[in-house]
Amino acid sequence: MSTKAGTKTQAEYDIRNTSDTMIISGHLNLKNTALLYSDLSIRLSEYPETGKIVLKDIKALDSSAVQMLLQVIEENPAHRHIDLLADEKEAQEKIALFGYNDKPDIEKESDTGFFEKIGQQVHDYWRNSVVAFLFLTADIMYWTVVDIFRKDGQRKGTFVQQAIQIGVNSVYIVAPLSFIIGLVLALQSAAQIRNFGANIFIVDLTVIAMMREMGPLITAIILAGRSGSAIAAEISTMKVTSELDALETMALNPVRFVTVPKMHGGLVTVPFLTILADVMGIIGGLLVAYTYLDITPTVFINRMGDALKNRDIIIGIFKSLVFISIVVLTGSFFGFQVKRGAEGVGKMTTKAVVVAITLVIIADSILGLIFY
Repeated sequence: MSTKAGTKTQAEYDIRNTSDTMIISGHLNLKNTALLYSDLSIRLSEYPETGKIVLKDIKALDSSAVQMLLQVIEENPAHRHIDLLADEKEAQEKIALFGYNDKPDIEKESDTGFFEKIGQQVHDYWRNSVVAFLFLTADIMYWTVVDIFRKDGQRKGTFVQQAIQIGVNSVYIVAPLSFIIGLVLALQSAAQIRNFGANIFIVDLTVIAMMREMGPLITAIILAGRSGSAIAAEISTMKVTSELDALETMALNPVRFVTVPKMHGGLVTVPFLTILADVMGIIGGLLVAYTYLDITPTVFINRMGDALKNRDIIIGIFKSLVFISIVVLTGSFFGFQVKRGAEGVGKMTTKAVVVAITLVIIADSILGLIFY
């Protein structure tokens, strides 16, 4: 049977039916796709469950026609055993080229035991998360050291830009929060210390707590929420938009080009940011000591010199270096792991912040056990 479109420019096609075969010939292109779709939908409703559609004597075949043929077969759930074939080699190649093969096979799930499922999940997590994170960490650390001595392949001004974004722009949130934390820490301790007549020890408590623990930790948590999320969002967006693939096409290492400048900028600026947090927290403690415990600033500063050791300052700075490394590594890892579009970017950004804060707290506990 010959079916002709309503316009003179519309191409023609023929459909012939046998017992289990539908033969289509003629022109199959965008011009008559809609008409052919309607015709096939009606014919397939009366077609046997098992059969095939054969393209024979095809004059023209484009991607829209191939997609339409596959779609009309798929949209008839009662005809899942109908195959799309072609006699000519050229038509076969076009079906293979323009067709899609992402329809999952319907297979009966095998019965697996509880422990087998748990083992498979642990294996997948170890391989896709832990091992991948370790490989990325090694790659970033290698290029972080190498790029100190090699300047080729680096964008000029990237280090300064990242230092400003990670360090300088964080001053406005780190400084006031550290002041408030130091003030609250001293305020909560003042009532208890006053009961024992040990007012002067508020200096020891505030200074040591800020230098050893609160200064580096609070700075790292703030940076995990601020800079860690920005790193994950930037890298994941670059991957979704294929910018990372473009870098590889230009023979540029994405890790070296994107992540290493962030690591350099963080390692240089975060120790100074931590020292600022320590100073602001101590000022908050000094204010409480002067207001509630009648300790003058002169006495506070003199006592601070006796209570504070160089070891405390060095350990606090070392902690800050470890914490910013964790924040950059975690943000980069989840940025490179994104697989979908805007939804994936949002999920990976959230995961990066949560995991970074968790790892920072765990690292702080381990370092505390080692040093103290």
